[in-house]
Amino acid sequence: MRLVLICIILSEALIFPACAHSGVGPGNSFSSGVAHPLNGADHLIAMTMVGLWSVFTGGRAVVVWPATFVAAMLGGFAAASSGLQMVFVEQAICLSVVLLGVFVVFGVRAPVALGAVIVGLFAFFHGHAHGTEAAAASRLIPYAAGFALATSALHAVGIVAGFCLRSTLGRLLLRAAGGCAAVVGLSLLGG
Repeated sequence: MRLVLICIILSEALIFPACAHSGVGPGNSFSSGVAHPLNGADHLIAMTMVGLWSVFTGGRAVVVWPATFVAAMLGGFAAASSGLQMVFVEQAICLSVVLLGVFVVFGVRAPVALGAVIVGLFAFFHGHAHGTEAAAASRLIPYAAGFALATSALHAVGIVAGFCLRSTLGRLLLRAAGGCAAVVGLSLLGG
C-alpha cells in the first residue's frame, strides 16, 4: 500500500513537467536538444525504462534496444521536421511509459528483434514530438545531436542501474521503479 501511495505522490509531482512537448523552448541548438529529454517525466522515464528492460532481457538487447531507440527517434524527428503530421503522438508517448514500466515490473524477456520493434515504435513517436517542436528552427542537426546524446545518457542510467542492482532486493527495487513508471504513464494518459 505504501508503494502505491509513493507512486501516486511521485506521479502527481511529475505531471507538471511531463508536458515536455508544448513549447519547451527553441529547438535550434545543441544545448536545447540536450535539455529537452530532461524536461519531462515521459522522456526521463521511458528512456530509462528502455535501459532497464534491456538489462532484464540481457545479451544483445543491452546494445540493440537503446541503439534502435535512438535511431528510430531520429527517424521520427526527421519525419516530423519534414512535415509528416501524425495523430495521437502524445498518447503513444504516454503509452510507451506505461508499457515499458510494465515490462520492467514483470521482467518481460522478449526476443531481441521483437524488443527492437517495440522500442523503435515508441521511439518514433518520441522523435516525432521533438521534430514537431523544432520544425520551425533553422539548426535542426545540432538540436537532434543534443537530444540523441541525452537519450543515450538516459539509456545508460537505466543500464547501469540494472547492472548495479542485480541482487534480489535490487531487482525488487527496479521492478518497483517500473511500477511507478507505469502509474506515472497512466496519470499522463488521463491528464
